[in-house]
Amino acid sequence: MEKLLIKGGNPLSGTIKCSGAKNAALPMIAATILCKESVVLRNLPFLQDITTMFELLGSMGADISLDESMDFSIASNKLDDLEARYELVKTMRASILVLGPMVAKYGYAKIALPGGCAIGSGLLIFI
Repeated sequence: MEKLLIKGGNPLSGTIKCSGAKNAALPMIAATILCKESVVLRNLPFLQDITTMFELLGSMGADISLDESMDFSIASNKLDDLEARYELVKTMRASILVLGPMVAKYGYAKIALPGGCAIGSGLLIFI
């Protein structure tokens, strides 16, 4: 088991920069669907799942931009395609997170089973 062992009577000082957590960031990105205005998210981790979630929202009509401070601006308020593309959904289980906000806002969502379906092709449609 890894551990940090600190000896001595010296006080600790300094700063560290921690990246954001993927499991917190993905639901926040999906929740932007419910927002009427653009949302700015800071300190997102640079991971494939984050990129895939941005690509998924972008394919549905969201406008996503990155500024010089590495802050993401997401405008998901006017999606024009309420179907989450299978090519993206199959690569990430967290893609199911867009289902709730889409049904809550639009009353409809169409999304493939996340991570693909080992039994056969699957599709979730909520009305």
